[in-house]
Amino acid sequence: MNGFYHLSQLPLPEVEALAARALELRSGAAPRRSPGRALGLLFLSPSLRTQASFQRAAGRLGLELVALQGGIYGLEWQEGTVMDGEAAEHVREAAGVLGRYVDVLAVRAFASMQDLHSDLQDPVLNGFRAHAGIPIVNMESALWHPCQALADWVTLEQLGVPRHGKLVLSWAYHFKSLPHAVANSTLTMAALRGMQVVLLRPEGYDLHPEVIAEARALAAASGGALEIRSDRAGALRGADVVYAKSWGSLGCWGDGSRELALRAGLRDWMVTPEWLGPRARFFHCLPVRRNLKVADAVLDGPSSAVLEQAENRLHAQTAVLEALYA
Repeated sequence: MNGFYHLSQLPLPEVEALAARALELRSGAAPRRSPGRALGLLFLSPSLRTQASFQRAAGRLGLELVALQGGIYGLEWQEGTVMDGEAAEHVREAAGVLGRYVDVLAVRAFASMQDLHSDLQDPVLNGFRAHAGIPIVNMESALWHPCQALADWVTLEQLGVPRHGKLVLSWAYHFKSLPHAVANSTLTMAALRGMQVVLLRPEGYDLHPEVIAEARALAAASGGALEIRSDRAGALRGADVVYAKSWGSLGCWGDGSRELALRAGLRDWMVTPEWLGPRARFFHCLPVRRNLKVADAVLDGPSSAVLEQAENRLHAQTAVLEALYA
């Protein structure tokens, strides 16, 4: 494996092997250590679980850790630009330098939520992938969150959710526009796994057409299916997993006032116990705003798997790093 950018870019057997290894690690298997090797962590966006789990994974593998967050120069991502603005360093030099210091570099950089065209190019992660000269791990980018997606796959296996079971990825209310990375990766992960996937969202909150097309192709190849619905009762019926996430409208990208107007009447898109059938498990990537996106009774109830998902971030990322340092 020469990097970890988008889970669904990996062959299915490789994803299955990573998930199986993560479950072994969760069960107490000894990590395959790589002493004397170095891991760089570059956080250009906030983090709690990602930062803690990667630092812990590095320790398990005996890696020397170089962690960077804040206090770095503003970086320029565009090629051929005249750098007469705030950015003091180009990604070409920043990536090239870090590529000389560490063996693998993990980068976290959210979507700007200002320029849709730019965000769809995933400029930060792709800049480092192009210029670092070493394997790059995506700790969440403008488009994808493969670490979360792999941890969710591990959690589905751990809980015994059938490979062709039903997963409902549901939009949930939030008072501001949020990036699409987790939703994109959840949709494509479930499709790759062969699940019966339902994208449940209010009108105006579709994911990008290219993501939908990729998920449909993955589902067709794996024996799954993808359906897009806006009627909650029908969409949720018979679900094995209800995965809640909020995301911004593509049509309102960068326009906060239009976004607020669009979601003004959607406060009832908060997940309550009534959303969950008798066998449904509840998933969320965290962090979550209680009693805004998800009711206390769901998060604290027996159906919630959010802490299992969070723990599996550690084991999934340890498995990824093992593969990269092998």
